[in-house]
Amino acid sequence: MTRPYNFSAGPAAIPAEVLEQAAAEMLDWHGSGMGVMEMSHRGKEFLSIYEQAEADLRELLAVPANYKILFMQGGGLAENAIVPLNLSRAGAVDFVVTGSWSQKSQKEARKYASEVNIVASAEDTGFTTLPDPASWTVSRGASYLHICSNETINGIEFHQLPNLKALGSDAPLVIDFSSHVASRPVDWSRVGLAFGGAQKNLGPAGLTLVVVREDLLGHALPACPSAFDYKTVADNQSMYNTPPTWGIYIAGLTFQWLKRQTEGSLTGVAAMEQRNIAKAALLYNAIDSSQLYVNRVAANCRSRMNIPFFLRDESRNDAFLAGAKERGLLQLKGHKSVGGMRASVYNAMPIEGVQALVDYMREFEQKHA
Repeated sequence: MTRPYNFSAGPAAIPAEVLEQAAAEMLDWHGSGMGVMEMSHRGKEFLSIYEQAEADLRELLAVPANYKILFMQGGGLAENAIVPLNLSRAGAVDFVVTGSWSQKSQKEARKYASEVNIVASAEDTGFTTLPDPASWTVSRGASYLHICSNETINGIEFHQLPNLKALGSDAPLVIDFSSHVASRPVDWSRVGLAFGGAQKNLGPAGLTLVVVREDLLGHALPACPSAFDYKTVADNQSMYNTPPTWGIYIAGLTFQWLKRQTEGSLTGVAAMEQRNIAKAALLYNAIDSSQLYVNRVAANCRSRMNIPFFLRDESRNDAFLAGAKERGLLQLKGHKSVGGMRASVYNAMPIEGVQALVDYMREFEQKHA
């Protein structure tokens, strides 16, 4: 059976190979007589799954040895609280607000940090641009500076992470990379901590990934719950409390799938980046060359993962969505806060899916010209 193309922003499509393997192992993982959801998280069977997943992720993202990989729960929204609970002891924290998610992040941090500074914002452009780092007013002695490196709702992406030292800041850079993790390499020389929910590019909802530099551990506020203290989690290899075992298992299968991907001489994340560049270019070119569709994000910061677009005649939105569903093109309705359409083209979306969407968009435009 041919599956539809699922453009959901998250929870999002998972590679078919991963789902098929999980289905085959559902009742009996590798002859253990147990499904993964039935295993003790401290048993040798699950520990082997966890250790392989951590090693594969470290390899895929080229995570340096002095960074800890934590498998946690709570999603990106919880991390908006957990990060300041762990890192804000020095006082002020800095935020760059580039869309809905960084806006939520700075609001949540105000509950825990003694001072929150907005060092730059793109709100005056309707979150269609990125503020030039040269214009940021970074704080002296800030505990950290937070950015959302890919704004899922607004379709904005940092294609190069800021160099805070060049801006005169010694603060570690914190990135919410939920919606583009594993879609491109990460410059760890510029990052102190990265976090993201798994449900967009890595697996099911319920698993949250945190990659944190070791020198940032051990500074949690006294009010920080033990299960959210990064040092406690790291010291216990993400087993201080029962981890999201099924999520780790599916993510581990996804990591193995990623390692098998090739594009010319490239493999893994490097191969996926080239595919993602091609997929995004295909869809943006179709939007920009049409008279019916428009994307309002500045070309230099358009997301490769989340591509919002609008029909110039929005009275046709329902007809567009209905026609898309008939053709097996699912979950294209834009976020309720911005409207329009949104195509999320994560790693699991093949270029054939994007081509099918482009073909439909052109057919719809011709029909309604």
